[in-house]
Amino acid sequence: MPLERIVSTALRIVDEEGADALSMRTLAQRLGSGTATLYRHFDNRAALVAHVVDRMFGAVQLNGGELLATGWQQALRTVAHTMFDALARHRNAARLMVEQIPLGPNAMALREHCVAVLLDSGFPPRTAAHAYATLARYVLGFAIQVNGHGGAGEPGDAQLAAVFRSVDPELFPATATVAGAMPVPIEDEFSFGLELLLGGLARLRDDV
Repeated sequence: MPLERIVSTALRIVDEEGADALSMRTLAQRLGSGTATLYRHFDNRAALVAHVVDRMFGAVQLNGGELLATGWQQALRTVAHTMFDALARHRNAARLMVEQIPLGPNAMALREHCVAVLLDSGFPPRTAAHAYATLARYVLGFAIQVNGHGGAGEPGDAQLAAVFRSVDPELFPATATVAGAMPVPIEDEFSFGLELLLGGLARLRDDV
């Protein structure tokens, strides 16, 4: 059975039923085969998860040369938004990325591009490594939240806005002052925080 079909089916299970639903038995049943077929490709579930996660990174199509040409801040901005968008297309896949540090070929290529941009821009090796790790964790954290945002039984933005507008200004004067701007859409939070991160990295580089 082709590896591509197996990994695509595994990702579909995660999309439809959640990360916890992915098991060798469930995948074999969905494929209409035995688990022995899967064990020819993967030693265990962790190996399967690694392939599914790397499939996610494969959706982040970026050119290393073009990233270098845009300057490090725009390069990291592009990478972050592209990763965020790729994860958002698969409701539950981001949670799989919590289980292990991505080391597949697509993940390694993306890391290589980003670290190369940082090194080329004058960041010391240690700072470049920390910068990419922090950026990746930042994107993952938001991806997990956006994928769970507005689920069944959770209040929508209109309901939340009404709650904030109705707070007692004597008990919560600061909240009442900003109530008209709340809740902040998670995509706006992501962009705002990303700019803070990039600004902090810029100051770090300037201090080197």
